Amino acid sequence: QLLESGGGLVQPGESLRLSCKASGRTIDYAMGWFRQAPGKQREFVGSAVRTDNTRYGESVKGRFSASRDNTNNMAYLQMNSLKPEDSAIYYCAAANVRSGRGSFSDEIRYDTWGQGTQVTVSS
Repeated sequence: QLLESGGGLVQPGESLRLSCKASGRTIDYAMGWFRQAPGKQREFVGSAVRTDNTRYGESVKGRFSASRDNTNNMAYLQMNSLKPEDSAIYYCAAANVRSGRGSFSDEIRYDTWGQGTQVTVSS
């Protein structure tokens, strides 16, 4: 199971850090972040496949940073310079790196999802 936290209402230009707590060990899992705004498809935000292997969606590159702490089975998404268009429900997801196929930027690659946390960026 995955449990996200840290969402909320912020003003444009501000920062938030989302946390994702896994109930099991994360060491064999890629940890991904996706988001879904009302009326839109779920979108890849970023992933931390390993501590030193991260990737990001084009719309958040340079502003968001994904990280992980395998000791505490946690994943994080640091979001800086937030914009109103970043408003969405953010989901944490896990994909076993030893099985499965496909890109870690594709949601189909992930088999465990959190319940989501709302992020709203508004003045």
